[in-house]
Order: sequence, then structure tokens, then C-alpha cells
Amino acid sequence: MSLRASLCFGLIFLGSAVLGGCVASGTDSIVTGSVGASPQHSIYGPRPQEAHPMPATNVSGVNPKYFRKVVNYRGPEAAGTIVVDTNNRFLYLVQGNGQALRYGIGVGKAGLAWGGTATVGRKAVWPSWTPTSDMIEREPERNAKWANGMPGGLGNPLGPRALYLYDNGRDTMFRIHGTTEPQTIGKAVSSGCIRMFNQDVIDLHDRVPVGTRVVVLHNSSPLDQFGDAMASAATSIGKGFTELTAKLPQR
Repeated sequence: MSLRASLCFGLIFLGSAVLGGCVASGTDSIVTGSVGASPQHSIYGPRPQEAHPMPATNVSGVNPKYFRKVVNYRGPEAAGTIVVDTNNRFLYLVQGNGQALRYGIGVGKAGLAWGGTATVGRKAVWPSWTPTSDMIEREPERNAKWANGMPGGLGNPLGPRALYLYDNGRDTMFRIHGTTEPQTIGKAVSSGCIRMFNQDVIDLHDRVPVGTRVVVLHNSSPLDQFGDAMASAATSIGKGFTELTAKLPQR
């Protein structure tokens, strides 16, 4: 099924919200702060070299399973494909050789309504954001001033990067983008399409070219679940073996 076919359902279900594109909830302030000292947190540190210097992202309230990592991957897609699993809140960049780079995502109502395939039609650095007419009507004091577009910056709901998804050369109005609300990664959210930690969307943006194939799934189980379980079991067995040998008498 193509993304266009799924979009038809989304238009019926979501009405004008989808017609206005994949949008975030508004111009909330970005959540910043300490990311902790462990190596897995360091990837969410500050990015002072950006056009709009980024502070560290506070990931303390997010389940660590949604942090960027390389995982074993059992899907059939070719290396270089982006696979979005909306049910489990993961985005995979397939690496080949049975592995993928996995990112945590937040999924808005529009994102939950679509599936199938698309391509990255264009990419944007510090993209502008325009609220829909529905959003302006609902919260005019918050959104009316951005009717002609909000320029890129730290308060922009799309974050530092956006990937625009196309189907047969036509903009589907769906986006993969950053967020000012990192605490929503791993959750279903009220609006937007596919949101990522800002550092993660920069990483993905830099890795994939325009034309990259995107596959959207609604899986019951993560595509790397078996691999992660096996890795965890192997780690536990290895730790137990190490502890056992340490207790053996030394000759």
C-alpha cells in the first residue's frame, strides 16, 4: 500500500489538521538541562556549532530504550532504508549485515494514521513552521502571529532538521522532524507526525540522502526484539560465567 492510499484515510479521520501538514502543538520552550554522565547520554549533549547553538537535551524522563543505539535487525529492508514502527515508537535506519541504527520517536495523531512507503523528497536545516488554520482558530493568541511562517530556531516545533516525505513526486505533508518537547519521545502525542530528539534528527539528516526509501509499519513487536533479548541473555550469561570463575580457587 502506498503512502498516498494511507493519506486518504488520514484526511477523512483528521480533517483540516492533516491538510495543513504535519505539525507540532505549538511554540513550547525547548526542555534543556543535564543529560547525565554516562556514555549513552553524551550523544544528547550541546551542539554549540549549530546556526542556532543547541543546549543539551534533558532526557532524564525518557525510557533509555528510546536512546539512539545499534541493534540487531530482522526486517527484510535493504541497507539505507528508513523504517518507522509507529506502534513501538522506533525509527530504524537499516545498516545491513543484520543491524540497524535505532532511534526513539514520538508519534502524533497524523503519524498514527499513515502507513506504506514514501521517499525523502527534500531535507531542511532549521526549517520554518506554519500553523494550520485549525490551530490558529483554536489558539489564536499563541499561533496567529505565525500565520506566514515561524523561522527556524530553538523554539520552532520542527526542531533543527526536517525530512519531507513524498509519494511519486508529490508532498504527502508528512514529516520526520525534531521537537521542543523531548519528554514526549516514546509516546503518542496529540499532534505532529514523527518527532525525534533534536540530536537524533540531526544525525539521521546527515546520514540519509534525498531519495531515501521510507517504510512505515504498525508492528505488534519491535523488529529488533529477538536480537535485543538474545544480546541481553548473552550479557547475563557472560557476567555469570565471569563471577563464577572469579570464585574458583586459584592454582
